[in-house]
Amino acid sequence: MGVQFGLLGPVAAWDDQGAPMPVGAPRHREVLARLLVVRNRVVPVDRLVADLWEDEPPVGAVGAVRTFVAALRRALEPGRPTRRPPSLLVTQGPGYLLRVNRDAVDAGRFEETADRAGAAAPHRAVALWNEALGLWRGPALADFPQARWAAPERARLESLRLRAVEGRADALIATGAAREAVPDLESHVTAHPWREDGWALLATALDRSGRRGDALAVLRRARQTLADDLGMDPGPALARVEERILKGTAGAGTAEESGAADGVWGRTAAAWERSVPARSRARLHATAGLLRELAVTGADGLEEAREHRGAVVAAAGATGDAELAARVIGSYDVPAVWTRADDPAGAAELVRAAARSAAALGTGAAPGARARLLSVVAVESRGDAAADGPLPLAGAEPAAEPAAEPWRTRAERAAGEAVELARALGDPALLAFALNGAFMQSFGHCGLATRRAALGTELTELAAAHGLPGHEILGRLVRLQALGALGDLPAADHEAELVDRLADRHERPLARVFTAWHRSLRTCETDGWEAARPHYARALASTADCGMPGLAAGAPTLVALVPVMRGGELPAPGSFDHLDPGPYEPWLRPLLLAGAGRTEQARRALSAVPRPPHDLLQEALWCLLARASAAVGHAPVLRRSRDELARAATEFAGAGSGLISFGPVERHLRAADSALRDLDAPA
Repeated sequence: MGVQFGLLGPVAAWDDQGAPMPVGAPRHREVLARLLVVRNRVVPVDRLVADLWEDEPPVGAVGAVRTFVAALRRALEPGRPTRRPPSLLVTQGPGYLLRVNRDAVDAGRFEETADRAGAAAPHRAVALWNEALGLWRGPALADFPQARWAAPERARLESLRLRAVEGRADALIATGAAREAVPDLESHVTAHPWREDGWALLATALDRSGRRGDALAVLRRARQTLADDLGMDPGPALARVEERILKGTAGAGTAEESGAADGVWGRTAAAWERSVPARSRARLHATAGLLRELAVTGADGLEEAREHRGAVVAAAGATGDAELAARVIGSYDVPAVWTRADDPAGAAELVRAAARSAAALGTGAAPGARARLLSVVAVESRGDAAADGPLPLAGAEPAAEPAAEPWRTRAERAAGEAVELARALGDPALLAFALNGAFMQSFGHCGLATRRAALGTELTELAAAHGLPGHEILGRLVRLQALGALGDLPAADHEAELVDRLADRHERPLARVFTAWHRSLRTCETDGWEAARPHYARALASTADCGMPGLAAGAPTLVALVPVMRGGELPAPGSFDHLDPGPYEPWLRPLLLAGAGRTEQARRALSAVPRPPHDLLQEALWCLLARASAAVGHAPVLRRSRDELARAATEFAGAGSGLISFGPVERHLRAADSALRDLDAPA
């Protein structure tokens, strides 16, 4: 974990075991705080002198600063040999720089966690807001309340804290825990009476707690405080909250509109329960549609939808009504961009259910119903879902183009027919779903980024023209990935910006997970690995609880491979011991064995390794096999890897995933060719 630093309270530091570190007297702590505030940027010595002694620096101030820095270096790296240069607090140019990642500072972790809370569903948001606010130990930069240099950062962090308090209250109200929100909101408006959002939230929480009179009294107190005590005109938000309370439809804080929506939701749900018979098949179809909408609301909604979708499909099948089953199975047209299934067993069962339903409908099935079922087969038959097993790489050299696996052939045909049917029907939503299936089946071999870019373009234009925001986001993400593989990073950046705008406008928080990964990749390509590391740390943090285990599993290992594969070396022995490779273990294992000098074991692992899945990371995994087989002289796998990668010679290895890049495929091909020449040379 390394040294951790604290700004949210008195300035502090903790070692990798969490024990406090002695960082010296007030001047020492002030130098440390000044460097932390501008993290990873140089502060010139003369700037430090001016900040520490704001009026008149004493004689010898520069020497004093150097003494403070020397003491801090000893405190932060107590075991560093005298002659070894410091690695944390370093001299650079005219001043000093503190090398520290964002997540090593409590203020950075607070901001990151608050960002995640703001994009999360209410129950998850409450936990994240609690986590973020729990990092505060007192006022920010509490040691230096009068320091002019600290004032802007202290004000910025305090503003974020106040928004977090209100965000937590808003989330509590949304989960039905309004009573729990009241005490903190009372303290909040007392300490910060100019915060109209705080007053609106308190009134709403009181009303939702059954204290309508108290809620109206709070609004009267808010108006009096703002007008008489602070000389401010109350904004329209307070009036809207009062109106909603009087009408019995109070909204939640700053999102009054959501309160109206909650009221409509409650009345409609109650009407549904009263009006629709308990065993009505309409309930199944409506539930399937609800799960489709739930899946795009965020991590919690995606997990819930995934948990219940199989049960709804099974219930529809149990009715014996083939048409109902087809409608239910085919209604879940949630855009899918990642090619590793979150629930492989569930995906396989959906494919089987779709196939059964298509067979039950027979040749007379309506084209639209058949197209939807075929699209389900195409979307859910992802690159790692080969029910017939992967194609092994035997010790003998395999054929140049092995036969396609039966599952993949079936899925590719399903995708093609679904697109044809949807085009003929002129149904934009159905065509968008079918194009999603075509994307999932566009990984037959390496080097197909140009094809996927074209699919993404068609899907984007179709969705934009017909008001399908979810599929427009999907189309732009497909383009983002493909453009990254083709090395057109400015165009990929443009797609990322548009995705973020669409995601904010249409409340699709999970889309930002992918754009965060893209910006990490982009930074690595343009500024190098060290500059990209903090970006990757944030991307991994957002991925860990995004509700997409197919994306999250093994992701830290992929990131750790980036500096190794962008260089020309093997992994250092033990360097990956702390990481779980997840689904990538079969292709990583030979490389780790080679790096540890266990040549024969690496060769045996290569002889048994399966073909990399037909997905967004296949070029990257072929590069792992090429590096490992070159290192231990396994000619069959090296030749196969080289031949597969040759189709992607103009692309960037792994960049098509939108997650990582191992650099130009051409460089890996040159290394493979060199190794093959050495292997073929006479002894």
